[in-house]
Amino acid sequence: MAGFKALKGQGHTPTLFMAFLYFDMSFMVWTMLGPLSTEISEALALGGHMTTEGEMATLLSLPILAGAFLRILLGFGVDKLGAKLTALLAQSIVIAALLTAYFLGESITYNILLIVAIGLGFAGASFAVALPQAGQWYPPKSQGIVLGIAGAGNIGVVIDFLFAPKIAELWGWSSVFGVGAAMSIVVFVAYAFIVKNAPESVYKARPKKLSDYGKLLKDKDTWWFNLFYAVSFGGFVGFAGYMKVYLMSTYQADMSVFGTEVFNEGNVKVIAGYFGAFTIFAGAVLRPVGGAIADKMGGVKSLYFFFGTVAALAMVNALVSLSFWLAIVILFLIMANLGMANGAVFQLVPQRFGKDIGIMTGIIGAAGGLGGTALIQTLGWSKGAFDGYAAGFMIFAGVVLVAIAGISLVKTRWRTTWGVQSGGII
Repeated sequence: MAGFKALKGQGHTPTLFMAFLYFDMSFMVWTMLGPLSTEISEALALGGHMTTEGEMATLLSLPILAGAFLRILLGFGVDKLGAKLTALLAQSIVIAALLTAYFLGESITYNILLIVAIGLGFAGASFAVALPQAGQWYPPKSQGIVLGIAGAGNIGVVIDFLFAPKIAELWGWSSVFGVGAAMSIVVFVAYAFIVKNAPESVYKARPKKLSDYGKLLKDKDTWWFNLFYAVSFGGFVGFAGYMKVYLMSTYQADMSVFGTEVFNEGNVKVIAGYFGAFTIFAGAVLRPVGGAIADKMGGVKSLYFFFGTVAALAMVNALVSLSFWLAIVILFLIMANLGMANGAVFQLVPQRFGKDIGIMTGIIGAAGGLGGTALIQTLGWSKGAFDGYAAGFMIFAGVVLVAIAGISLVKTRWRTTWGVQSGGII
């Protein structure tokens, strides 16, 4: 709580709130295909297109992949056009994609869905706008908590899992896109009237050239942060996007019984949405907690703990035959630690690259999107090749261990070089 109280009298609270709301809405839209995966697959089958494991993994990962590359573009836009205008332009494209899916409805094809998925990538790229929009208003010592609050908008995926399957059951899966479009329009209007870019007295924009990207990509610290965020955010968004497919493939019978006995709900797809929301919830809401912990004890120590916990739990899930309830607990804890790790990574980034935060948010955010894409594809491959997910979880655990080794390699140098001048705890 001390971290939140420290923000009193600093920055611009309405902009911080709208950055959170914009990212929340965008994240909800960005991951919308995940909780609708079963419904979309059934609708395409009725139209004569039976989706394979690989095709579904491609559809679910495409918004994540598109968002990864578009974050770099929007990061460039933040420095050239300002965060506010960049956000409004991106949101316009997202609304167009949602309306396309809504009006085409049941007649939509798999190929058109792929195009819609690319449009939804602009929602994922909002990360490169929302965080600088908020962070530019606040000093280095508060970046962990500020960017954690703005980044907690990823709770939007929880809203997806709670409501999208039920809306689809009542009115058809395409109606979910209509609801998303209506909500996005409301956020668009509110953002246009409420948000303010930080004045030059607080933050002076330094427009970058393409060559500046190249310069930052030559910095080895950029690649370390790329790795860490590919694991933390990539893990979070990858598991979130694939969660319903995983639960339906592995625990459909357990969820069906529970839904009938407890919720009086016979639609297992809705119950899968509820359990998906539960497992994802912790990672979404604990991002600012991870940032606050990193502000207090340092990002390096925090990442050791968060990543170590994730690696251990992923190995347990891969090697041990778990009951349904124990698996849900394991998934909940994995997502919680990945969410807190997201906050910890971005406690460090502004301290190292404060003058280039717009571009760096785009670059590192892109790495997170690529990590999520790789995880979804890995889980889809694991299911298709071995009819199970053990191999996928083991590969992910191995990548997390590589990230932990990376932290050990850089921690001393970071603390004795830029960490001394950063103004925060490394």
